[in-house]
Amino acid sequence: MSEEQDVIYIGNKPPMNYVMAVITGFNMGTTTEVILKARGRAISTAVDVAEIIRNRFLKDTKVHAISIGTEQITPKEGGNPRNVSTMEITLKK
Repeated sequence: MSEEQDVIYIGNKPPMNYVMAVITGFNMGTTTEVILKARGRAISTAVDVAEIIRNRFLKDTKVHAISIGTEQITPKEGGNPRNVSTMEITLKK
C-alpha cells in the first residue's frame, strides 16, 4: 500500500463506516499502520473509531501515536481566517 492509502480522513459519516475502512486497510495490504485524520467536530468521531477498533474488532491493535494541532482556514466567501483543531491517531497492528 502506498503512504496515502494508509490515511483515513474522518468526516460526517457514521463511525462504523470508518471502522470498516480501517479493518479493510489492515486486512487488504501489507501495512501494519493506519492513520486517522480529523478536524474540528470530527475529532470525537476519530476517537470513537479508534476505540471501537481496539476494543471490539482488532484487539491486538495499539494506539502508536496521537498528534494534535491547529490549522488556519479561510472561508471561501471571504472574511477572517479561523483556527480549526486537528488530530491524527496512528494505529499499529
